Amino acid sequence: MEVVVASSSVDAGIGCWDLHTGAEQLRHKSCSSPPHGLISVGGRFLASSHLSPLSSGGSVLFWSWSKPQVGVRCFPAETIKPLSANHPGTYIAGGGVSGGIYLWEVETGRLLKKWNAHYRAVTCLVFSEDDSLLISGSEDGSVRVWSLFMIFDDLRSQEATHLYEHSFTGHALRVTDVVIGYGCSNAIIVSASEDRTCKVWSLSTGALLRNIVFPAIIDAIVLDPAEHVFYAGSRDGKIFIVALHTESLVTSNDGMHIVGSFSNHSKSVTCLAYGISGNLLISGSEDGMIRVWNARTHNIVRMFKYAKGPVSNICVVRPEIDSTSHILQSSSRKQGSDLPPPLEKYANSVEDSDAKTPIVLCGAKRCAKVSYLSSHAISSHVKELQRHGSAAASELEMEKLKDDYQKSMQMVNQWKKMYENLHQFCVKELLDGGQASVSDENNK
Repeated sequence: MEVVVASSSVDAGIGCWDLHTGAEQLRHKSCSSPPHGLISVGGRFLASSHLSPLSSGGSVLFWSWSKPQVGVRCFPAETIKPLSANHPGTYIAGGGVSGGIYLWEVETGRLLKKWNAHYRAVTCLVFSEDDSLLISGSEDGSVRVWSLFMIFDDLRSQEATHLYEHSFTGHALRVTDVVIGYGCSNAIIVSASEDRTCKVWSLSTGALLRNIVFPAIIDAIVLDPAEHVFYAGSRDGKIFIVALHTESLVTSNDGMHIVGSFSNHSKSVTCLAYGISGNLLISGSEDGMIRVWNARTHNIVRMFKYAKGPVSNICVVRPEIDSTSHILQSSSRKQGSDLPPPLEKYANSVEDSDAKTPIVLCGAKRCAKVSYLSSHAISSHVKELQRHGSAAASELEMEKLKDDYQKSMQMVNQWKKMYENLHQFCVKELLDGGQASVSDENNK
């Protein structure tokens, strides 16, 4: 089952609907989350940043799929707005209003790392396909790429002039959304900003590939799974379609790649998501409506009415809620609880903690052992890297580069072969056409 999960920036709770039937599921109470502040953690539970309307502070809340009440309340050292979890759900990253990024281990709640990432508040966070990179956007207009290998390698971090792999500074105003494509080191990154532009960046070279100017501010973007286009939700209620596989990179006609738009929202489009199965695009708006679109025809498949207030977040999840699933609990947890402990406020010494129990999830359809890397393992790995002068990390990166190079060369060879076949075909057609003309003239 695919579930559409939505939250609002006002205290309207979290709504859940079955994407394919439209049936409303359990509604979670008391949640006020800013943009990019709602995530699914490995499909096992929901996490949201919560801004209290009565105070300037904030918290991070955990929600079970089976209960409408908040299961766990976390109180980080500062207000956290955007959240992101890696694909297995072993780590949660949070962006602070000071510009710092926090990285927690889910199973233990341990704060593993905190670093100063931006000069102003972090607005969005996303993990790469292989979870080795974390991409952040900020109110300072920059988009930065962080290698977790670098972040956890204290020796390299101390020697480096900066921690980030890339710092994209092309936006003039606040970054509103960031997405990353497939392809690991050859992926593209698309960023949106209040300067009314979306920019496409190369992860491998750090170069600006494309700059698209829109008639309105873009608050949400999502990539088509095939990466032929991306969709951009604007403050005038339209969803723009932007081509990615067209000629020319940065051009003087910055709007030429917008190939169409469609609209049915009466107010700003605040968030976009793609269905896990089926060619379905989901949009949320300040008008309080969630619309499911056929991405090919742009027709509305169904609509969900949010309880009250604007929709600030939507995500599509396959929740782990099978009745036969179970989670092995660590001794520190309450018996029967299916949620991890609260996130730590400050980082503690790794040596002060006991070994943690891994979580095992077993469903009716599949049984997957989720291996949680404890902070002991990370610490040992980092110390080993330091002992060898980071040679191991360099070897790993070199192997990855070699693999990427081989894949690229295979692709180049395929294109060469296709070109040669096409060239031979065209030459043959021209020669056959010429011979036919000469034959006709001789017959005359």
